[in-house]
Amino acid sequence: MVIIIINSVNVDPFSRKEWYNIKAPSMFTNRLVGQTIVNRTAGTKIASEGLKQRVFEISLGDLNNHDDDFRKFRLVCEDVNGRDCLTNFHGMSFTRDKLCSLVKKWQTLIEAHVDVKTNDGYQLRLFCIGFTKRHQDQHKKTSYAQHSQVRAIRSKMVEIMTREVSTSDLREVVTKLIPDSIGKDIQKACNSIYPLHDVYVRKVKVLKKPKFESTFNFSSLLFHTRVSSSLCLTNLKSSENSFSFINSSFFF
Repeated sequence: MVIIIINSVNVDPFSRKEWYNIKAPSMFTNRLVGQTIVNRTAGTKIASEGLKQRVFEISLGDLNNHDDDFRKFRLVCEDVNGRDCLTNFHGMSFTRDKLCSLVKKWQTLIEAHVDVKTNDGYQLRLFCIGFTKRHQDQHKKTSYAQHSQVRAIRSKMVEIMTREVSTSDLREVVTKLIPDSIGKDIQKACNSIYPLHDVYVRKVKVLKKPKFESTFNFSSLLFHTRVSSSLCLTNLKSSENSFSFINSSFFF
């Protein structure tokens, strides 16, 4: 009886991986927000291709160096420049504990959502939340709004969110989401209908993106590369059209 002993070699899985820096868009204070790992380039598998469209969820406290913040921003890797992952805005949401702390008794919860397109071609879906509060010098414990008042407040939410987003590009929308100026405008506008408090844009989704668009956080090199490639495609299409026209005139 022959016994074959095979010496197994333990290979460190991290030896086949490399680290890349995550760079946030330019409107945030802290641009370098972390690192991500990916397999090294081997054969036909390129490391940078495995990083594209990777989504990172980062707290606004880490992006703007604040200790207490309850907003989480989602950033998607659009391109890789050297060892840097260039990211773009991909969504925003609240933390679970913040949402749970807002809901209380003796008040009416009002929610609204709307799909809006920015002026640079991004289709966004915004979710707004707000709560009624007692009138000034009110002794009654409850502050319930009537159905007609809820409908009026909801329509006002949709109107303000549509106006603020449709007249801005994606960079300006993100700048408005950081201090939540849209929620403050809604709270002021709805005071004549029913007093509100804790009005926030609690969630933002990116539904559609433009195909060939220079986003706000890309370097100028990437912008010129995309423009030159689109010009080359345009020239190629025009030359093909002229060639087909010559061939058709020749045969006829």
